[in-house]
Amino acid sequence: MVLASIVSSLLYLLVAFLQYRSIRANTTLARPTLITLAAVAIALHGLSAWYVLQSPEGINLGFFKISSLIFWIINMATVISLRWRPLENLLVILFPLASLSVLVSALAPGNNSPMESIAPGLLFHIGSSVLAYAVLTIAACQAAVVSAQDYQLHHRHTIGLVQILPPLELMETMLFEIIWVGLILLTLSIASGMVFLEDMFAQHLVHKTVLSICAWWVFSILLWGHHQLGWRSQTAARFTLAGFVVLMLAYFGSKLVLEVILQRV
Repeated sequence: MVLASIVSSLLYLLVAFLQYRSIRANTTLARPTLITLAAVAIALHGLSAWYVLQSPEGINLGFFKISSLIFWIINMATVISLRWRPLENLLVILFPLASLSVLVSALAPGNNSPMESIAPGLLFHIGSSVLAYAVLTIAACQAAVVSAQDYQLHHRHTIGLVQILPPLELMETMLFEIIWVGLILLTLSIASGMVFLEDMFAQHLVHKTVLSICAWWVFSILLWGHHQLGWRSQTAARFTLAGFVVLMLAYFGSKLVLEVILQRV
C-alpha cells in the first residue's frame, strides 16, 4: 500500500510537471501520454485509498483518509471529463494536491475511531457528500483559471493562459456545468442527511449543517444571477470560491481541529 502510494504520488507530480511544461512552451502534451500516466496514477491512488479506509475495527473516515478518497474521485472525474471537455490545465493544480494527499493518508496515523458498519441510508449521505465536495472542488479550480484568464484578457495580455486555454466563453460554460452538477449532489447530500441522520442540528453536526446550507445558497444565488442577471467571469469566480471555502469549512473544519490540531478522536 505504501509503495502504491509513493508511485501514485510520483506519477501525479510527473503529469503535473509535463502539463506545466507544455503550458510554458505553448505546446500540447500528447493526449495518450497524459491519459495513460494519469490512469496509472489514479488506479494506484484508488488501491491506496481502499486500503487506508479499511481497518480491523471497521471503516476509517479520518481527516487524511477521507481527503485522499475525495482527491481520488476528483482526479478520476477530471480525467474522464477530458473526453468531452478540455480540462487538462486543471491537472497542474489538482495533481500536486493529490500527490500530497495520497502520501499523507498512507503515512499519517489515524486519530478517529473506525465505524464498524454503515447503514445504507448513511452510506448514501456520505457518498453524495463526498461527490458534491469533489465536484465543487473542480469548480473552484476552474473558477480560479477563469478568473486568471479574464484578468489577462482585460489587461491585453496575449501570451500565457490566453494562448493555451479555450475561449473564455467556453471556460465559463464548463464552470457553470460543473456547478450545476455539484449543486445537485449537494442538494442530495443535505436532503439525505435530513432523512437518514437522527438530528442534523445536534451539537456535533450543527456547524456542518449550517455551513453546508450556506454553501448551497451561495451556489444557488450564483446560478440564479448567471441566468437572470448575466453574472460571468470575476463575479462567477468570486461566488464559486466563496461557496467552496464555506463548504470546505463545513466538511473539514471540525475534523482538522479535532483530529489534527487537538489530537482528539
